[in-house]
Amino acid sequence: MRQSQLFYKTLKEAPKEAETISHQLLLRGGFIFQLAAGIYNFLPLGWKVHKKIENIIREEMKKIGAQEIFLAALQPKEIWEKTDRWEKMTPPLFKLKDRHRKDFALGPTHEEAITQLAKFKIQSYEDLPFYLFQIQSKFRNEMRSTGGLLRVREFLMKDLYSFHSSEEDFENYFEKVANSYEKIFQKFNLEVIKSEASGGPFTEAGAKTYEFQVPAESGEDRILFCQKCKFAVNLEKAKTRDICPKCKEKLQKVNTIEVGHIFSLGNKYSEAFQLYFVDKDGVKKPVIMGCYGIGIGRLMATIVEIHHDEKGIIWPPSVAPFDIHLLGLGSGKEKIREKIKKVSEKIYQDLEKRGIEILYDDRPDKTAGEKFAEADLIGIPYRMVISKKTLAKNSVELKKRGDKKLKLVKIKNLSKFLKNLC
Repeated sequence: MRQSQLFYKTLKEAPKEAETISHQLLLRGGFIFQLAAGIYNFLPLGWKVHKKIENIIREEMKKIGAQEIFLAALQPKEIWEKTDRWEKMTPPLFKLKDRHRKDFALGPTHEEAITQLAKFKIQSYEDLPFYLFQIQSKFRNEMRSTGGLLRVREFLMKDLYSFHSSEEDFENYFEKVANSYEKIFQKFNLEVIKSEASGGPFTEAGAKTYEFQVPAESGEDRILFCQKCKFAVNLEKAKTRDICPKCKEKLQKVNTIEVGHIFSLGNKYSEAFQLYFVDKDGVKKPVIMGCYGIGIGRLMATIVEIHHDEKGIIWPPSVAPFDIHLLGLGSGKEKIREKIKKVSEKIYQDLEKRGIEILYDDRPDKTAGEKFAEADLIGIPYRMVISKKTLAKNSVELKKRGDKKLKLVKIKNLSKFLKNLC
C-alpha cells in the first residue's frame, strides 16, 4: 500500500476526552474515528488490525470443533420475553418499533436467538453435542462510555455457544475452550489471568464462570490475585479480602482489563425455550448450554494498552496492519532523489510480489522527521529506510519497532534476510 493513497490522518495531539493510552494512540494514528460517545468508525489501518484479530480467533474456534454462523442483530421482543429480560436486561436494551408498530431490540447478546435456533435442530441425544460461534455486532446501552474501544455502545464480539446432553460433556468442553482462549491471547503477546467471576445478567447465580484478565493500570476491573498458586477472583465475587483460599498466601489487588469471558448457561435458556432432547432411555431432558465471548475491539485496545512506548504503538507481528514500513527519504540533488525513488519502488514491488504486507511512505512532501514520527506512531513491526546514506553502501536500514539498534542489510541479500522475519 502506498502511504500517499492510504485513507488516514494522524494527529499530533489526542482530543482532551481521550484519557487511556489506547484511545489516544488509536485516534492519533488514524486507526479509528469517533462518531459519537462510545461509537467508532474503523479506518483502513484499524480495520486491518481488527480483521487479523478476528481471523486468529476464528481459526482457534475451528480447532475446537466450532462451526461459524451469523445471527441477526435485530431481535423481536417475543424472544426476550421468554427469558424475562425485555425489561430486566442490564444495561437496558436499545429498543425500537418497525413500521408495523412491532417491538424489536438491537441485540447486546445472542442467548435467546441461539437457543431458538438450536430448538430447530435438537430432538435426540444423537444431535448433541455441537458448537456454534459467530463474529457479530453487539449493542450495549451503556450509561458511561469511556476509554475508547475499552467501553463502547456498539462493537463486534466473537461469541461461541455449546450444547450438551450431560454436565460431564459440558465440563470437558468448557476446559477445552479455556485452553483455547489462553492460546489466543498468547498470540497477541498478552499475559492473562484466569479469574473466577460472576456471569452477571447472562446466566444463573452461582454458575461456573471465568474471566480472562490482563493486568493494566487503565483497567476498570479489580481482581484479587495470588502470586504463588495463581488463584484469582474478581473483586465483585470475592468473599475474602486478604488471604488466598487455596494456599493461604496474601492476595494482591490488581487493576485489569477483561478480554474474555466464559460461563455455564446451565438450563436457564433451554428451560425458557423448552429446548429438550430425548436421552438413551427415552427421558426428555433440558439441554445444557455454555457461552464463551471475546470483544474484538476491546482486545485490540488492550493490545495497545500493553504494547506501546512514548512514541506510539508497538503492534505484535500477528496483528500489525503491515509487516514492513518502507520509508524513502529523498534528499540532496535531483539525481540522488530519483535514484532513491527508483530503488524504493523496486523494493516495494518485489516485496509485494512475495506476499509481504508493506506500507510504502512514498510522500515527497514530508520530511524525514515527519516520516519517522508517523512510523513510530503507527507501530508497524519493522521500519525499512532507503536514503542517500544507505545507497552509498548499497544497503537498506532496518529497525525493529521498539528496538534502538539499526541494521544495514545489503539490497542483494534483502530477500534472504527478510525470509525469516515475515
